[in-house]
Amino acid sequence: CSPYKLLSHIPLLSLYFQYIKRFYNESWERRYGRVIDEGTLTLLWSITVSIFSIGGLVGAIITTPIVKFFGRKHTLLINNVFAVMAALLMALCQLAGSFEMLLLGRIVMGIDAGVSLSALPIYLSEISPKEIRGALGQVTAIFICIGVFTAQVLGLPEIFGNESRWPYLFGVIVVPSLIQVGILPFLPESPHYLLLEKNDKSGAEKAFQTFFGKDDVSHELEESEAQRNVKLVSVLQLLRNRSVRWQIITVIITMACYQLCGLNAVSIPFQYVACNGSCLLLISIYMFSYLTVFIIFHFSGLAVERLGRRPLLIGGFGLMVIFFAVLTVSLTFQNHAYWLPYLSIFCILAIIASFCIGPGGIPFVLTGEFFQPSQKPAAFMIAGTVNWVSNFSVGLLFPFIQAGLLTFCFLVFAVVCLAGATYLFFVLPETKNKTINEISQAFAKRNKGKSVAVGKVLEGS
Repeated sequence: CSPYKLLSHIPLLSLYFQYIKRFYNESWERRYGRVIDEGTLTLLWSITVSIFSIGGLVGAIITTPIVKFFGRKHTLLINNVFAVMAALLMALCQLAGSFEMLLLGRIVMGIDAGVSLSALPIYLSEISPKEIRGALGQVTAIFICIGVFTAQVLGLPEIFGNESRWPYLFGVIVVPSLIQVGILPFLPESPHYLLLEKNDKSGAEKAFQTFFGKDDVSHELEESEAQRNVKLVSVLQLLRNRSVRWQIITVIITMACYQLCGLNAVSIPFQYVACNGSCLLLISIYMFSYLTVFIIFHFSGLAVERLGRRPLLIGGFGLMVIFFAVLTVSLTFQNHAYWLPYLSIFCILAIIASFCIGPGGIPFVLTGEFFQPSQKPAAFMIAGTVNWVSNFSVGLLFPFIQAGLLTFCFLVFAVVCLAGATYLFFVLPETKNKTINEISQAFAKRNKGKSVAVGKVLEGS
């Protein structure tokens, strides 16, 4: 349910921005007795869009000390406080006539998202057997997809997508938060956290037995015991550690490509190819696109343990390059043939599907697989920071790129995807069914032979 709460993020502001802008204008006029000028309105709208990423960055930064002190499970539980606060602020903003409540709600929801997308992958990577580690890692992306699709349905004009009820859609975030609060207490804490931080061997054994579904977990306990005396490394220590240098570089590049690959911007062409259609057609295309996301994510979650991380990630970025190129051509010449707008729609759906094949979830999986448990909080903090800074950059710069390059703007994303695929082809080893020690050995040559043996974490050199 943690990623499901992100349903308030991307599609709603794009589809129903006219209601929010009108609310800003009315609130401003009621308060100051004059209509807001266009420049100020544009600035408020830009802040509304980008402030979510700022909150996400804050959430990613504070995750490391929180998961160390409270544990993985309790961090996710406490994080629901941010979600409920954000839901109330955004749902009641129109009733209170305060656009500041919407802005504050967006940044608080961003904090919730930042913590969720950092703490949840840590938790999943520490409770999953290596045989299903990749598939379980895709759960984050799958539930984000389900959340966005749910938002599309609830955002229809007949439900919440109208001028009088749009704020209440943000209040729906309370529902998955309550579900999480009701279910999560019955799940065990991360066995690694129990053993390494709380010295609770009995609790760790029970947690391993629950999550792994077997009575004999002596091997898992031995692996964790080997790291008992290892303290959590800081971000600075991890960055200085030459034995994981290329793992860090790979995480940074994959997380940057995850946001800079153009998925958030690819919804823009819908408004061009459907400009002669109805609003219902536009919304239907959006809904169908995210239904496509859900289906592809479901099958990619199964394929990731059969085919591996490397081919799905490289193949996903490679396909996005091809479809971005075709999309650019079809948008440029769409008035020359009646069928070109349909080709554009196909390319958009194909880009979304290609993203789902690997780039949509595997970067989070790799971050959990590359590092020792003592290094994971710092690693996910780095990954989260790159993720949210890249997200903010896209939201801030893409309008200017689009205005300058017009239909050729999508070639920028094609270049990003091509660069990411090329790097991963030459650097990324396959991690399927491998232990942390085996993955470290695969990177050892690039790290000048300094691999990290289990239980021997170098804190920086």
